[in-house]
Amino acid sequence: MMKAFKLTFLLAFAWGIALAQSRQALDSIKHQLAIAKQDTSRVLILVDLCDSYRNSNADSSLMYGQQALTMSQSIKFLRGEARAAFTIGITYRILGDIPKSLETLFKGLQIAEDKQYPYETIRSLFIIGTLYFDLKDYSKAISYYQLARKISIATQNKNWEANSEVNIGSSYNKMNQLDSALSYEEKAYRRFSFLKLADSHSSLFKAMGSTQFKLGNHRLAFAYLHKSIQIGQKKNEPRFISAAYNEIARFFKELNQPDSGIYYAKKGLLEAQVIDYTSAILEASSLLAELYDSKDTKEALYYHKIARLANDKLYGANKVLGLQKIISDEQEHQRKNEAIKIAYQNQLKQYALLAGLGMLLLIAFILYRNNRQKQKANNLLHQQKDEIQTTLSQLKSTQTQLIQSEKMASLGELTAGIAHEIQNPLNFVNNFSEVSVELLDELNEGPLQKLTEPEKSEADKIVGSLTANLAKITHHGRRADAIVKGMLQHSRASTGKKEPTDINALADEYLRLSYHGLKAKDKDFNADFKTDFDDTIGKIAVVKQDIGRVLLNIYNNAFYAASMPSERGFKDPFRTHQPTVWVTTSKLPPSGGGGAVISVRDNGPGIPSAILDKIFQPFFTTKPTGQGTGLGLSLSYDIVKAHGGGVSVESKEGEGTTFIIQLPKL
Repeated sequence: MMKAFKLTFLLAFAWGIALAQSRQALDSIKHQLAIAKQDTSRVLILVDLCDSYRNSNADSSLMYGQQALTMSQSIKFLRGEARAAFTIGITYRILGDIPKSLETLFKGLQIAEDKQYPYETIRSLFIIGTLYFDLKDYSKAISYYQLARKISIATQNKNWEANSEVNIGSSYNKMNQLDSALSYEEKAYRRFSFLKLADSHSSLFKAMGSTQFKLGNHRLAFAYLHKSIQIGQKKNEPRFISAAYNEIARFFKELNQPDSGIYYAKKGLLEAQVIDYTSAILEASSLLAELYDSKDTKEALYYHKIARLANDKLYGANKVLGLQKIISDEQEHQRKNEAIKIAYQNQLKQYALLAGLGMLLLIAFILYRNNRQKQKANNLLHQQKDEIQTTLSQLKSTQTQLIQSEKMASLGELTAGIAHEIQNPLNFVNNFSEVSVELLDELNEGPLQKLTEPEKSEADKIVGSLTANLAKITHHGRRADAIVKGMLQHSRASTGKKEPTDINALADEYLRLSYHGLKAKDKDFNADFKTDFDDTIGKIAVVKQDIGRVLLNIYNNAFYAASMPSERGFKDPFRTHQPTVWVTTSKLPPSGGGGAVISVRDNGPGIPSAILDKIFQPFFTTKPTGQGTGLGLSLSYDIVKAHGGGVSVESKEGEGTTFIIQLPKL
């Protein structure tokens, strides 16, 4: 108890020293501001204040940054405007306003690139990369970090070269390319060590800790993360402290140590709330909700609410629309710049070619050339418009698929957990049944031979019965083992990568998988199926595993409905009903995108019209208690929607039900 008190006191004392040092630095900058004139030096002081406050008081940081931006614009100080833009952009990121952050940063980047300001260009590129990292677009993040690193190398800015390498390593870590992650982190560590800055860089040790944990070096990983926290506390940087605490909490969750995970996640949440660091609040509260889910429902609900509020603040509908517009505008701006460069280069070539020609030929050629340029410009504008529409459509599809991937990952983790729990007792059943058979064989060959004939005959019967029983136990144990392995294989996370797929072959494969699976599960199962596939469909880009899950779920429901007895609603007075499922595929017309339609029809009792509208709602099921979760159709609907398609249902009571799946070609 006394040791814990001493440790708490020492930490509080160290934190107090860090705060005092931070206040002294701020007071010094504020004093410079009080005596500064209304010129460029005042702008740079305001930028320093904005940068100094961003890790401790985002609102104050934003206030000083806006003052610096306004003053820069009024005195036409473009370097100051670019610096104000990237400091404001960082602050908006902390506050969770990603669209505003990107908009401000792109404006600052344009100024920095136009005026060839290397430092401002590096900072703007670096922060834009970090925003794409937050959006989990790690490839795009790496491209911006590499640009920042390239300029840093060209201008011999070792500090920002190392900073870029840290974040490139973190991006590769998230992509599970651990060799690349480790390579860039080692480069950054060597560079910071050369600059004598390694022991003051919190995010470096956080990145190294994350990679080492994934490599299985848990003790080293925790040491790096605690080092990151110490640096953050020393420099009064709640943003980096919260990130390190959240990382430790996540590791304890993976190590199945929920109490330790809760302890560190709460610390991470408190640090993030100090400066309203929205992304860290979302990460910490989501971890706490998951960790409390099986321990304390009330606490889990409380942290779910915090996570939901943070998620809405970061990725709400308005934010998504704003983000789409900013990204679209930037892409259009980049294309225009490229078009201007191409036009300029073409103009230079044109002048060189026309220099040796006469005046009349020169005029004629220029007129002809101008006419062609107009035509190309018009074609380019139409092409750009189509590309922008395609990009926006792909972005919406990616966002929808990301949400669905999270749902499927959670379900997969649950399935894998159950399967692992079943596996151990099942192994004991199989192993002991086999051992018991061997013991009975030894008994039959040894002690039983010494019995009298009547006793031996009776003993042989008992041993035979036991051997037969154990054989059945072994048989069904192995069958259960195969089922568990199937659950584990089914729970593997989808790659999320679309690939050209033969829809007819996929539909046929999972139809037979469903049929034989149900037949193996229920010996009384009796149904038939018929197929009619359109060979003109061709291949369509889909996530094969996900669409397979959709088909398997709908097939299982169709066979269940077709096999439903008459007392559950199907009118068949002459008892001629043969349970049947029909599966047909057809090609969508060009006006519909040229994709595919998969139709699954059964001759079951149908779905009452009163509940037809609820069929895709989560946790709604028409099956008896204990036979259905109500999640299958809901998840299927989300998966198809994430592919840009749709699922609909048609049903009449007494005549059966038809599910229609539409998959677009793109």
